Amino acid sequence: MQLPQFALEPLVTERLVLRQWLPTDLEPYAALNDDAETMRYFPSLLSREESDAMVGRMQAGLERNGWGLWAVEHDGEFLGFTGLAVPAFEAHFTPAVEIGWRFARSAWGHGFATEAARAVVAFGFDRLKLDQIVSFTTVANDRSRAVMERLGMTTDEADDFEHPRLAPGNPVRPHVLYRLNRP
Repeated sequence: MQLPQFALEPLVTERLVLRQWLPTDLEPYAALNDDAETMRYFPSLLSREESDAMVGRMQAGLERNGWGLWAVEHDGEFLGFTGLAVPAFEAHFTPAVEIGWRFARSAWGHGFATEAARAVVAFGFDRLKLDQIVSFTTVANDRSRAVMERLGMTTDEADDFEHPRLAPGNPVRPHVLYRLNRP
């Protein structure tokens, strides 16, 4: 999937700045990746090394494309990330562009994920000229599903899938797919 590249600029909302990752983000990002409740719907917690490597990949994507998985801050405090990515696995809905997010528990319940995701959706449709954005999560992840629904995304049981990168029998392998078409 070939998508346009841009010079990296932050996305700014009423309360948030979505920006390139900073060295000061590494520690709080590692802490949220080591929090059992935050990572409840992921296959495992991430070690500090895994977390730092993930930030490196996100930084490189932003530098290369001018879009990707932005760090999110509120009043100068790092909260997590929100952004767009091309899934690196094959499924019935790929190739596609996915919107995703992960926030520290202290940021939950304030509407930050939805606010950041709305800015990213606008970027995807307005700047990348996408026809559709998808999102997916394990079936039981009600919090992320609620964000998807607040974005206007819809789901169809026929699109549900077993995540191909997770072993059969893994409790988070069953996934639900949401879609949002260009308005």
